[in-house]
Parts: sequence; structure tokens; C-alpha cells
Amino acid sequence: MAVDNQEFARRIETIRTKLYKTALIYLGSESLAMDAVDEAVYKALCGKGKLRQPDFFDTWITRILINECYNELRRQKRFQPLEELPDMPVEAFDSLPLKEAIGKLTGELKDVIILRYFGGYTVAETAQALQIPPGTVATRQRRALQLLRLELEEEVSL
Repeated sequence: MAVDNQEFARRIETIRTKLYKTALIYLGSESLAMDAVDEAVYKALCGKGKLRQPDFFDTWITRILINECYNELRRQKRFQPLEELPDMPVEAFDSLPLKEAIGKLTGELKDVIILRYFGGYTVAETAQALQIPPGTVATRQRRALQLLRLELEEEVSL
């Protein structure tokens, strides 16, 4: 059973805030986050026929959003002069040391932390969005939290 346009619009409205928060954490800029969400929604609308199981709509569009965020980050690296600082809202992270610590994580660990703690996704939803087993999500989450704890403890002791 395919998702029709009305059902698509309804589902987007219920998850739009969650998508925006996730994009904001990845990109650090409100305008870039809104653009990424809009682009992800557009791509999902164009490709909604490819969605095999409508029950997985939320994780499917989250995966599209994550890919769009990575695309935008690649574009930013190519076009942003080094002397310019990125537009980073204060509310994106609780504190500067936390933001820096998360930035030091590898991509796969960062994905899990952002989705679980800033996007509000469950382990199962995170696993579906990242297309990995739930056990892998739990392992990466534990590893990332250990690394963050070490990094933040080191920051406090300095």
C-alpha cells in the first residue's frame, strides 16, 4: 500500500519538528536546517513510491534527512572560507564543550548520539534510520557516551 499525498502531508506535519531538531544538530544553523528539512521532504515526496512499508515512513524520511545534512556539510566545506565562523545557535547544544566533544566523534557514533539524544528517537527507530541492527546502535551509543565522558572530564580538569 502506497502513501498518498494527503497521508504524506499529515505524516510530515507530525514529524517536522523532530526532523528540524535533528538537522539543526547536524548543521548548526537554523537556515541550513530548514533548507535541509525542505529538501528532504521534497526528495521524499518525489520518491514516495519507493517506500515499501509505510509503517517505516518516519525512519525512511529521517534517513533522507541525514543524507541531505551530510550533503550540505560537504558543500559547506567546499565553499566556506576558513576565516568565517559558522552560524551556530546557542540552543543547538547545552554547552560549547559538549558541542566540541560531539564534533570529535566519528560519523557513525555522532549519528547515533544525535538521533538518540537530540532527535528523540528510540533505539529501534535509530536502527531503522541508520539501517543497522539495534544491537549495533546500543554498542555505538555506549562507546560514544564513554568517549564523550572522557572528553568532557578532560575538559573540566584543564
